[in-house]
Amino acid sequence: MKKLKDTKVLVAAALMASLTFVATVVLKFPTPAFGYVHIGDGFVLLSGLLLGPVTGGLSAGTGSMLSDLLGGYPAWAPGTFVIKFLTAMTASAVFSVLKDRGNVKYKRFYTSLAGIAGELVMIAGYFIYNIFMLMLVNSGESRTAIYSAVTQSVAEIPFNLMQGMTGVIVCVVLYPLFRRDADF
Repeated sequence: MKKLKDTKVLVAAALMASLTFVATVVLKFPTPAFGYVHIGDGFVLLSGLLLGPVTGGLSAGTGSMLSDLLGGYPAWAPGTFVIKFLTAMTASAVFSVLKDRGNVKYKRFYTSLAGIAGELVMIAGYFIYNIFMLMLVNSGESRTAIYSAVTQSVAEIPFNLMQGMTGVIVCVVLYPLFRRDADF
């Protein structure tokens, strides 16, 4: 029986990684700096909620990383893997604490809060990774290079906020469709 359960988890993780990849690469809009806005974060969050913090995080990180590798952003792939892993892990942890509150009418609210927590991690993660990448590109540790990197990274925050909000909405709408016992 354990083998069957392991196989089901592996298939579910591969499916969520694939859905994350497709949702990320199909509809993406480039941003002024280095990144792009997409709906894949909805599936990053769903991965965490459906598969748990570790398996969901690995699934989300893998699908998102592949979208960077195959979509022309290979330098971002390592950071994306870690950031999306932590995004899914955070959403999963927050959701597992909130969902046991017992009041069914608040499940969408709990899903939203978990998604928001996860997306805050994404926004902070990309802010830091943007600075790191810009410092590498500018090959400098001078005050001017640091100031420039921080300024450009701040300019990306509104786009990451928009991506995060879209991800939360996609997650809240799709979660009940993926879970028969969601009681929404």
